[in-house]
Amino acid sequence: MKSAAGKPFGTLHEKQTIDSRPAGPKPWYDPRVRSLFFQVVAIALVFWAGWTLVENTLANMESRGISTGFGFLDETAGFGIIMSLIPYDATMTYGRTFWVGLTNTLLVSAMGIVAATILGFIIGVARLSSNWLVAKVSLVYIEVIRNIPLLLQIFFWYFAVLGALPSPRQSIDVGGTMFLNNRGLYVPEPLAQDGFGLVWGALAIAIAAVVGIRIWAKKRQLATGQIFPTFKVGVALLVLLPAIAYFAAGSPLEWEVPALRGFNFGGGITIIPELAALWVALSLYTASFIAEIVRSGILSVSKGQTEAAKALGLPNGLTLRLVVIPQAMRVIIPPLTSQYLNLAKNSSLATAIGYPDLVAVFMGTTLNQTGQAVEVVAITMAVYLTISLSISLFMNIYNRAVAIKER
Repeated sequence: MKSAAGKPFGTLHEKQTIDSRPAGPKPWYDPRVRSLFFQVVAIALVFWAGWTLVENTLANMESRGISTGFGFLDETAGFGIIMSLIPYDATMTYGRTFWVGLTNTLLVSAMGIVAATILGFIIGVARLSSNWLVAKVSLVYIEVIRNIPLLLQIFFWYFAVLGALPSPRQSIDVGGTMFLNNRGLYVPEPLAQDGFGLVWGALAIAIAAVVGIRIWAKKRQLATGQIFPTFKVGVALLVLLPAIAYFAAGSPLEWEVPALRGFNFGGGITIIPELAALWVALSLYTASFIAEIVRSGILSVSKGQTEAAKALGLPNGLTLRLVVIPQAMRVIIPPLTSQYLNLAKNSSLATAIGYPDLVAVFMGTTLNQTGQAVEVVAITMAVYLTISLSISLFMNIYNRAVAIKER
């Protein structure tokens, strides 16, 4: 068969050209294959760099006669620590110093997160108050506190405020049971006696009852629209049930009141100034950032929501708690998580004033005495990484739990 030009169709040359074409696209042009290849190469390079670093470090340590391993954790520490939430003395091991430093770090971090959250939410709401004085005072607090370096604020509270308190013999006496001086705050310590387990049991029952009432109240409100006073009833249960159990068991609780013994106080619970200064500074500093996060979250809610709530007759308190804050939380939680992470990591500044946290006790004294720099630093980094990931995990779970879900 010939074409209109007189040339035959399907010549040998055309057949060879058609047969030489690829049957399909090459794998290299597939974006998924290309991305997988580059990821595998990147991971291989990271592992190679890490292995090279570890190998060189071990070789250098061996050439200098530095031993490796974690056997030093079983050796006697031989130094004291001014504050410990768990039993500790100088005859215990370096492994024990790790747990002392870790618990002290978790304590100040948890206290700071709670205090900063409460204060930050209050100031953030006050920043939007219609009262001129309240709004301006909140603004001044935010702008002043968040623009002063945290380390300077820690020094201020430790040296200028707590360091200026009187000596133990001239302590500030509060009712003959609490004493404040430049060595700390001394408060009575509760000592549980036989029968106090009944009080703990009553408290557990009260908590379970509050959870059950809250679940029932939400179902009732969805079904009928009626609001049950869950908060008031819950507070009453949490107070009254343990109180009744306490008196029924014969008041099984004694108080050890601190007393001046020589040059210092003994007995009771001691809140050292290092803990107080660090806690106050961390809380105030982080609260200034949380306040702005709360303000931005509230402003992200449409004004129509507030106007609709007022049209229904809801008071300002219920409007804020039931309408505005639940919608603002989806904007508040992600940056709030970052502030929690910053607070936990900023607690490592405790070493500047001698608070015995993980950095001061373990990566400081323990490292200096043992010389196990690689092991100690690696453990400390792993701890802070675990704390940060745990906070992120909890906040992500909470974020999913409170997220607004469409019906």
